[in-house]
Amino acid sequence: MASTKESDNASDTPSSPKNVYKDPDDGRQRFLLELELVQCLANPTYIHYLAQNRYFEDEAFIGYLKYLQYWQRPEYIKFIMYPHCLYFLELLQNANFRNAMAHPANKEVAHRQQFFFWKNYRNNRLKFILPKPPPEEVPTPAPLPPASAPPQQSLPASNIAMTTAPPAPASTHSPMPYGLPSGSALAKNDMRNSGIDRRKRKHERSLN
Repeated sequence: MASTKESDNASDTPSSPKNVYKDPDDGRQRFLLELELVQCLANPTYIHYLAQNRYFEDEAFIGYLKYLQYWQRPEYIKFIMYPHCLYFLELLQNANFRNAMAHPANKEVAHRQQFFFWKNYRNNRLKFILPKPPPEEVPTPAPLPPASAPPQQSLPASNIAMTTAPPAPASTHSPMPYGLPSGSALAKNDMRNSGIDRRKRKHERSLN
């Protein structure tokens, strides 16, 4: 009777599993292997390799990728050296992306975009980190005083008389260099006068 009661009590208590796996190093080796696999996903060439070898057609592997999303938690992100791996891990949850990465052209596009991101990462990051300097104020020029006419000073009568121009002479010299001055004693050469004088002298000779 006692044996039957003991067997009944044993059947009522939940059976504890006998073979429970426990990591010998408290999960350190598993942690490093999963960290290495997640960080390999930052390489589009490695994702292309997995797609061409049909790893993405295995439901167990798809479930494993879903399980690895725990690396996106804040307490695990600090161990990630290549943040792109978390971005590709998120994309690999989509079946269209897994199928597209099997083509070499799509792999090259992903690799090229990743290169452009690394190339401009520092400049793009500094735009949000460094404070922007305040805009320089352009000094406004001082307003000019209104233009006013200078006061006209009245000159005394003596100064006005002295500053008047002297009267022009009555007779002015001719600007031509060969002109004779006025009142000159030299007679002008006239063809008619010279002819008359010649006839007079000839007539006087004939009378003598």
